[in-house]
Amino acid sequence: MNLKIKPSYLICHRLPERSFFFKGHQFPVCARCTGFYIGFGLCILLRYFGLIPKFSFNLIIACILATPLIFDGTTQLLELRESNNTLRFVTGVMFGLFMLFI
Repeated sequence: MNLKIKPSYLICHRLPERSFFFKGHQFPVCARCTGFYIGFGLCILLRYFGLIPKFSFNLIIACILATPLIFDGTTQLLELRESNNTLRFVTGVMFGLFMLFI
């Protein structure tokens, strides 16, 4: 068996049906990863500019932000339902922001 794994697949699966397109060109990562990178970028900016208030319940907030992605990804993996790119993107952003609180 000859398995050829593209290096980009180590970062994201890049399935066309789960990716955004702009002017006919597929984004370099799927909708969920796009959301994650945007959320993580927001996380860095918010930290840099000191716009993150001090919370005493960081773990609770982190769990709240991570739960939708875990639920969406798990139910899709188990083929209980099919997600859509908007939901993948939103849960990705929330998971990216999750990084603020861990």
